[in-house]
Amino acid sequence: MSLTDKSGVSALSRSARQRQNITLFQPRIERKFYLSPAKVRMAYGLLRTVALPHPGYASEQINSLYYDTAGLDLFERSISGDYQKDKIRLRWYGDSVWPEADCPAYLELKMRRGFEGSKKRVEAKLNTPQPGRLPDSDGLISRKLLYDTLGDFGWDINAPLYPVISISYWRYRFIEVSSGLSLALDCHIRSTVVAAGLGYKEHNLEMEGGVLEIKGRDMELPSSLNPLRILDIDWSRFSKYAACLEAHQQEPGSQSRLLPSGLLDQSE
Repeated sequence: MSLTDKSGVSALSRSARQRQNITLFQPRIERKFYLSPAKVRMAYGLLRTVALPHPGYASEQINSLYYDTAGLDLFERSISGDYQKDKIRLRWYGDSVWPEADCPAYLELKMRRGFEGSKKRVEAKLNTPQPGRLPDSDGLISRKLLYDTLGDFGWDINAPLYPVISISYWRYRFIEVSSGLSLALDCHIRSTVVAAGLGYKEHNLEMEGGVLEIKGRDMELPSSLNPLRILDIDWSRFSKYAACLEAHQQEPGSQSRLLPSGLLDQSE
């Protein structure tokens, strides 16, 4: 029996240490709707009429650093529409698109199985940067912490993982009172590729439009959300990670690169 898994992490050291406190977000039906630029403001106004702002976190900037294999296996699963899709990210909140050393941050495993999405997360200690500079993306957390945490999550590591892209956006959160549904409007979605050899080295490339997310336990939406139909938008399996990474791989100046794949006509 080998005491080292495919990632090179010692299985013995993993089993001997204390497991971290894992926060588990239960599975929910996730609906995502891409919004063309002309519909973002309308969506915000409609959400304010059908739901209440989240009492604790009505709006804030969300920042994530996404990890993938050298062959971008998680990205390929996402764009191919696989039933089983996972995302691995380091997440922090606030106006800084790059976290300070003392910034609270979280390692997350986002799992999608068909229409249901769930998540596991633990608070992650960031490495202390050298005086006067932040650590590079590969040094924000230790590789051992990354692999140990994924092991605690029960996620099989089949290949080494690397930071690929950072994504930041502004989120408005709402609660539909009668059903408890969570609604979110994401806009100003900006991304920067950090992996070597990918994209055109552009910083804060901003996607046009926004994303409406509706999350809850039931497939049927309450009638109180009927006013949202005026937006005339389709339920999709939109992925910010996939859409942003695709945009960076298109040549600068391309007409549709700042829109999700196949949605050029919706911008008109």
